[in-house]
Amino acid sequence: MRIRIVDAFTDRPFTGNPAGVMLLDAFPKDSWLQNVALEVNHAETAFAHPLPEGGEADWALRWFTPVTEVAMCGHATLATAHVLHTTGAHQGPVRFATRSGVLVAESAEDGSVTLDFPTAPLTAVDVPEGVAEALGAPVLAAFDTGPYVGDLLVELADERTVRALRPDHKALTTHSERGVIATARAEDPAAGYDFVSRCFFPNVGIDEDAVTGSAHTALAPHWSQRLGRVALTGLQASPRSGLVRTEVRGDRTLLGGRAVTVVEGELLV
Repeated sequence: MRIRIVDAFTDRPFTGNPAGVMLLDAFPKDSWLQNVALEVNHAETAFAHPLPEGGEADWALRWFTPVTEVAMCGHATLATAHVLHTTGAHQGPVRFATRSGVLVAESAEDGSVTLDFPTAPLTAVDVPEGVAEALGAPVLAAFDTGPYVGDLLVELADERTVRALRPDHKALTTHSERGVIATARAEDPAAGYDFVSRCFFPNVGIDEDAVTGSAHTALAPHWSQRLGRVALTGLQASPRSGLVRTEVRGDRTLLGGRAVTVVEGELLV
């Protein structure tokens, strides 16, 4: 069985968000999938297998962190689409059957991939007690991101504040199902991005995620409403960093980016 490590939402190795990708004939036991994800030890490992022709989807897709299965993952979906395209395992747009419904990925000839994901339903909430202290910065506004994303989205004063965060990850675990997305408007839109974010997911074993596609299904509508444009670019200001192109289309959000395969090998168990 071939296993690959793909850096997603980047065009350069060792940046963006790394994901394990395995193309299978069928899904083995969940315990085996979880053990492989633990061995890979990246934010997510994606497992996919082809489905019979004529159905609503082409491939089944699941995502595991080192400690649990998750309902949605953007960067590992992009990484899987990249592998399918570059290996010739699938031609044209690919429809993935997932826990979040059917998700579509389309690879362009230039190597970019566009994902079609459900837009997160944002609901304004009172800033939870203790979240500002856990982040180490004042919070201007807070939003619930709905069942598929499962995060608390918080807006901070400016980009500099987001970049300077040194959160108490243990203290963040009580504030949402998965974690906390911290965001602010870009200080200089001429730099090539419209907003910044950082994502902390201690509840699923990821203190800080490198580049989070699923979070941008919430960030995109949030900033599109504020900036008055449907098409934006987000910079996730993690140490590895990466860019996500977004376009809000009602209840769907397009997420665009590139990917690079950095490791390809054989799984021996």
